[in-house]
Amino acid sequence: MKILDMNRAERPREKLIERGAKNLDNSELLAIILRSGTGSRNVIEIATELLALADNSLTALAGFSPEKMRQIKGIGVDKAVSVAAAMELGKRFVYERHDAGREAITGAGQIFRMMYPLMKGLAHEECWVFFLNRANYIIGKELLSSGGMTATVLDVKMILRKAIEKKAQGIILVHNHPSGNPMPGSQDVKQTLALKKAAETFEISLLDHIIVSDDRYYSFADEAVGHGIF
Repeated sequence: MKILDMNRAERPREKLIERGAKNLDNSELLAIILRSGTGSRNVIEIATELLALADNSLTALAGFSPEKMRQIKGIGVDKAVSVAAAMELGKRFVYERHDAGREAITGAGQIFRMMYPLMKGLAHEECWVFFLNRANYIIGKELLSSGGMTATVLDVKMILRKAIEKKAQGIILVHNHPSGNPMPGSQDVKQTLALKKAAETFEISLLDHIIVSDDRYYSFADEAVGHGIF
């Protein structure tokens, strides 16, 4: 059935206007983003197939590249890019709501809540650094690296150069484990220790290194007894 042949009240766009976005299911919302179907399938059918490719998981869909989405017949470059942009806006919305930049950082949980929307579902590793002033307020954050599947290599000199430029008194390192296991490996411990020692040379404190893995995290500072670094 073509969208125009459907009852007007059940068409995704009209339904959203008349009843509100919260009354649409995921396939209907996705259909609005995709805009149109093909000669043989309507846009809701295409949206449903795209969700099925992601095992009906928005988290998995958020990690899809445009090339991955184009596996679905009826999704070209424009549609795939529109979906990717919409998913990124969703991540940034949640991140904005949990942005702790206006309050002093007192624990790893605050950083986890900030980074969780950006790192949830990533199929590759990313490494971020937060720069803090003497009162533990965030004065900046930067993405250090992105793209590795199993390991993050730290550029200690670059981190410290940026910290000095920002006149930071403290830094917090954050990276993710796509495997789903937040426990640090031997390389994580080794690099954390190297960064901490190098930072102390410039009287800068490495306050924590947090590993995010979906809805869990590991804090080196909280688990100080386990590795003896903090």
